[in-house]
Amino acid sequence: MIFRDRVDAGERLATALRRYGDAPNTVVLGIPRGGIVVAKAIAVELHLPLGICPVRKLGAPGNPELALGAVDDGAVLVFDRKLSRHIGVSEDELAQAATRQREELRAWLVALGAGALPALDGRTVILTDDGVATGYTAQAGIETVRRRGASRVVLAVPVAPPDTADWLAPQVDEFVCLATPEPFYAVGNFFEEWPQVTDDEVRALLLAGNTL
Repeated sequence: MIFRDRVDAGERLATALRRYGDAPNTVVLGIPRGGIVVAKAIAVELHLPLGICPVRKLGAPGNPELALGAVDDGAVLVFDRKLSRHIGVSEDELAQAATRQREELRAWLVALGAGALPALDGRTVILTDDGVATGYTAQAGIETVRRRGASRVVLAVPVAPPDTADWLAPQVDEFVCLATPEPFYAVGNFFEEWPQVTDDEVRALLLAGNTL
């Protein structure tokens, strides 16, 4: 399955999530940044409020493109212990990297302004991204929305590797994934258009989402 772009992926996910249309006490949260585009499309189709799930990839010290795990803006840290040991990253180095990423994430959230992080107590959260690869960012997202009081978590993504999908599904109340191809390689391979998402775009999406 190939998606035209992130909006197309969100609209297809909304079709699979149609039963949540106009559902009370339900919110759609996107994982920054690409997941917010997907989340906005779902929120529009289902007439639901939109917000951000405050998580960020944790890159390896000296090699930020190599994902070791993910953090949220509070206490959540998930990481690949085996990979960390394999590349020689100590627990202290990992903790320092997590602190830096958490501080940068907090500053980014402040710059976005009020309304980016809706209250989740007792709510159903539809958590989404533009796809998952290792699944660590999604796992951090699941943990943070539960920590913030979500009563039900629905993880909805357009594409994931089969083994990652099997690993994530038991962690949520409902898992919706439109495609689990093999071989996988990278999320961007399953999109015709894969542009970078800017902070200005995120602000605009949130502003529009909050006026639904």
